[in-house]
Amino acid sequence: MRKKKTLHLGVVAALLGSALYAGDITGDWQGSFKVGSFEYRFIFQIARVDSSGWKAALYSIGVTADAIPVTSVTLEGSNLKLTLDTVPATYEGKISADGASIRGTWTQFEPRPLELRRATKETAWQYGPAMHSVQLITVDNNVKLEVLDWGGSGRPLVLLTGLGNNAHVYDGFAPKLTTSYHVYGITRRGFGASSAPATGYSADRLGDDVLAVLDALRLNRPVLVGHSIGGEELSSIGSRHPERVAGLIYLDCYGYAYYDRSQGWLDIDLNEIIKKLELLRSGTGKEDPRHLVQELLETSLPGFEKDLRELQSDFQAMSAAEVGQWSKPLPAAQLAIQDGEQKYTNIPVPILAIFAIPHELKLGIGKDPSERAALDASDEATRGGQAKAFESGIPSARVIRLPHANHYVFKSNEAEVLREMNAFLRTLP
Repeated sequence: MRKKKTLHLGVVAALLGSALYAGDITGDWQGSFKVGSFEYRFIFQIARVDSSGWKAALYSIGVTADAIPVTSVTLEGSNLKLTLDTVPATYEGKISADGASIRGTWTQFEPRPLELRRATKETAWQYGPAMHSVQLITVDNNVKLEVLDWGGSGRPLVLLTGLGNNAHVYDGFAPKLTTSYHVYGITRRGFGASSAPATGYSADRLGDDVLAVLDALRLNRPVLVGHSIGGEELSSIGSRHPERVAGLIYLDCYGYAYYDRSQGWLDIDLNEIIKKLELLRSGTGKEDPRHLVQELLETSLPGFEKDLRELQSDFQAMSAAEVGQWSKPLPAAQLAIQDGEQKYTNIPVPILAIFAIPHELKLGIGKDPSERAALDASDEATRGGQAKAFESGIPSARVIRLPHANHYVFKSNEAEVLREMNAFLRTLP
């Protein structure tokens, strides 16, 4: 009889647990996972809309301060599903009986285990604005840029972001520099809290935006630090106005930052070929067609074939989901920036260039030593060529390779990047 009573009480407890999590999933749920050496830290903020539904937002700590909207929240019993169309991604998990945790899977390209725990006053992670001031600075007609100031004293450093990021991507990194430097960050037009005009995304126009911020802040010969596509703004300023900066620091930047014909760059070469083909149309009167045909056959098309073969190699290393994501239309600002990339070959200022070469491998790939060696060699032959281009084209540049680092080298290899930056900055007059 006692055994039956115990069983009955267990069922009641389970039902009470179900009622708990079914009726109370509001609040902040936080968890993290690693991709190689890079740790993603997520906070899902869930709130009740009415008696039958919820709304939610995702905060990705250290990547953006902006909330990423969750498209739908579905709760069936103890099973929770969150769908994000803008990323795109999903999270599916099972809520524990005590309503304190969710064990589930985050799927973006490929599934990864992610356990979320309900945040309490004692355990809650901080997100949103970091310890910085924010202002909007006018750089063009009806265009204002979000500018962050983390403070500090000493030589001014200005941080520029990669494509798709805003300046808050440096919230974890910038404070590490404020003991020796005064650190600023700029969110380029089209992103974050900055204006998003329909035009003005060519490399030199974006470089002029940065110069306008330097003027507004009255910064005298700062050092510019650019991650990924931010390298084109560095090169635009360094090639056209070298007197405006004391030095440039490139963090895993490629052909849009320094163009080398032997390496090429797909977007730049494609845009150039399209323009030349348009000029070949009869009756344009703009160019000697014989010269254009010769240039296309001898230079442009052979170089573009190399670009295509490298792209083919990249596709072979991608999953079907990654290829599908690559094919999706880009937001207008990102596409305009790619279309506006320019060739930079002469940058007469002190340069530090840090590359993730070879890049870290995705989880589940390269476990076999011979496979890993082959993948590393392929990465060195393609992306590694950009480091060699900096070395041969700008002999005075200091080029650093960080093996198996993430593209966000200032996150995955923070200590090494800080060490190399400080060493370089100490050499500047």
